[in-house]
Amino acid sequence: MRSHVEPDKDNSKNILKRALQRNELITVYCECEVNYEGRAYSKLERGERVIIIKPDKTLLVHKPTGRNPVNWMKEGASIKFDSNNDSLFINAESINPRERMIIKVSKVHLLHSCELSDAEEVSIMGSEADMARMIYEKPYLINPDFKPVSLEEQTKYGYIDVMGHDGEGTLIIIECKRDKAGLNAVQQLRRYVERIKTAKGTDKVIGYIAAPGMTKNSEQMLKDWGFKFAQVEPPMKNVIDKSRQKKLKDYFLNCKK
Repeated sequence: MRSHVEPDKDNSKNILKRALQRNELITVYCECEVNYEGRAYSKLERGERVIIIKPDKTLLVHKPTGRNPVNWMKEGASIKFDSNNDSLFINAESINPRERMIIKVSKVHLLHSCELSDAEEVSIMGSEADMARMIYEKPYLINPDFKPVSLEEQTKYGYIDVMGHDGEGTLIIIECKRDKAGLNAVQQLRRYVERIKTAKGTDKVIGYIAAPGMTKNSEQMLKDWGFKFAQVEPPMKNVIDKSRQKKLKDYFLNCKK
């Protein structure tokens, strides 16, 4: 990791050029103003911000608050640096779509650059499909008598997450929601129940919402229609992979050596 505290404009330009050539991740803490022309036209007056340039030539401008960048250029942008006595300039252009951003940096507080390696893909766990499979394998999460028969049973109105019976002739239909269930979930369940009643020629059908929780109005609707609720947490929800965190920590420790 290379860090430079308050470099002057010419040094900043040369540091940035070399870091870009090395395909490093660059962060610039600075005072700047931004002019953008492309999808629209925007002008951001002078303020303290963080500029991030990624190895794939994605460029992001962040304010001190908020999750999203206030200005950005997608990957593959052509990025160049220039300077004069007063300012450092970061110029980014893209052909498709055609857009251009000019960042005028009046003062650089801190400049970081380093090489990061990450070939991993995001592994998403705890989806509604994961919940359905978990319930199919552990039917006692619904009730002790539940006997699952199928996953993603197709109907005219969509796919029933889990379908089964209680061993005594009553069909059970389960709609899974990974977050707190609302009115739409109950309405969807009702459509499935009515469809199965018609298709199977029976009124002995019970609908369940399987979710971590329900909103108050949806809970009342569930009771009004004679359906039931089973509190089920999505599998592996919000689990942090500490082994990967340790690797990233080790990387930064090695950078300081």
